[in-house]
Amino acid sequence: MPRRPERLASFVLLTAVVVSVGVLAYFTFRTTLQVERLRQQSVLEATLGLASEKADRLDKRIIEQDSVVFAVADPQRLSDLTPRWLQTAQRETPTVRGILVLDEAHTVLAFASRAGGVFAEEEAFRRLLIEHMCGDMELSKQAPDELRHLHHAYRGQSYLVSYWQRIVPPSSDDAPPGGGPARGRRYLVVAWHDIGRIVKDTMPALFSEAATPSRVNVVDEDGRIIFGPTLRSSEFTVAVRFPTTLYGWRVQVSPSASDELIARVQNRAMLEHVMVGLSCVVIVLGVATILLAAERERRMSALKSDFVANVSHELKTPLALVRMFGEMLQSGRVASEEKRQQYLDIIVGESERLSALIENVLDFARVERGREAYDFAEGDVGDAVTKAVNVYRYRAEREGVELSIDVGDGLPKARIDARALELAVINLIDNALKYAPGSKVVAVRAERENGAIVVRVTDRGPGVPPEDQARIFERFVRGSTARGRPIRGSGIGLSLVKHIAESHGGRAWVTSQVGQGATFVVSIPIGGAGRAGES
Repeated sequence: MPRRPERLASFVLLTAVVVSVGVLAYFTFRTTLQVERLRQQSVLEATLGLASEKADRLDKRIIEQDSVVFAVADPQRLSDLTPRWLQTAQRETPTVRGILVLDEAHTVLAFASRAGGVFAEEEAFRRLLIEHMCGDMELSKQAPDELRHLHHAYRGQSYLVSYWQRIVPPSSDDAPPGGGPARGRRYLVVAWHDIGRIVKDTMPALFSEAATPSRVNVVDEDGRIIFGPTLRSSEFTVAVRFPTTLYGWRVQVSPSASDELIARVQNRAMLEHVMVGLSCVVIVLGVATILLAAERERRMSALKSDFVANVSHELKTPLALVRMFGEMLQSGRVASEEKRQQYLDIIVGESERLSALIENVLDFARVERGREAYDFAEGDVGDAVTKAVNVYRYRAEREGVELSIDVGDGLPKARIDARALELAVINLIDNALKYAPGSKVVAVRAERENGAIVVRVTDRGPGVPPEDQARIFERFVRGSTARGRPIRGSGIGLSLVKHIAESHGGRAWVTSQVGQGATFVVSIPIGGAGRAGES
């Protein structure tokens, strides 16, 4: 009954939202027909604007690289052109394959190439530049430092070069020692762009962001597709030439086939109704999701409260026992040496439980804050398992339980956090000793299995019911065998085991039959990598 007002308020809120959507839909339907008439007129304009924008983006990207080349290619510093350019070539001029500097007689004074030397292809380009390209550049009409581009096919292959002419100002005071560019003369600087890299790298990066690949392509002078898929020919397909760089090619953009646009106009009213209906459903589902999340948060809060209570009890009980028996030893009220040893054993055992609980709580708190860091390194899983067993061997003997260990021969090294893996095995052994008090044997086995190292901890206790086998690895959750029984536990041990296993790239699970014991398993990949950010 106390929750009835909350449910009523949720229902009123949901109704108000649905009514608001209905009112909005009414006014939307009134304007739909008018909007559709304008849409067809705007499709062509929008497509043209999109094509122009994409062509401009590629031009801008290439010209930005030309600006870098302009700054590097100083005719007065030709001797170190190659090292100065290659330092940042991959980052700042990824499509520039080479830089050439020529004098007025078209003699190549410097040739900086990504290849790091003169190879057949570079030499062929040099000859092509001198014999053909320079004649097509119209250098007599070009002003000093004016950037121009030449895009042309030679010998069946398309080339793109950026070029400008630079004049070394006359001066007698700063003439370079040992000779150099003659001052007051005109020099030609050429940037040879790699068209293959432009098509392979630059075009996908620029043309695939704002449109799906089925809407944009690039074709050459003969209409052959250079980049992108085949577009259906329609009156809405727009082709725009690249303004200054690849001006021999065109960007084609097609929003969709014309028959699809007509179908949209005819079915628009129906789609509006469907969309409004779906919006209402989504809103209802959203409100329902919020309510379910609130209920889940309430349950989680209850689990946290139980966790705090369990931890408080777990801390209080061993502290009380340690204090009581410590005071008895301090006061000298010990009947015999045997009793004295018994009291010391109790103090040590409770201290072990207290230390393990505090360690678990601290590790769990770091995991909850997302700050758990693992120190991964090549390590021996067998050693980590052996250390964990040795930690609990004395307690097992004290409780009359045979704790056995079997580490397979020749276990390979794995990338692990030895401390974290040891903590996981300790939690599994502690779990077996607590929840299987009738079990006289707890067996720990580590072996290689299907490309992983598998650690199994087996007890002969009451087992884990099928409905609990997945949930017991969740935080704060304790199995049904623990409810109503005086078994100590905080509900975080197995969740830490799961987190540690998954952080190593593996997983944790349990196999069990009620009344026949349980086997808890942790698998660690032999190649073993921790999750990103934790190594």
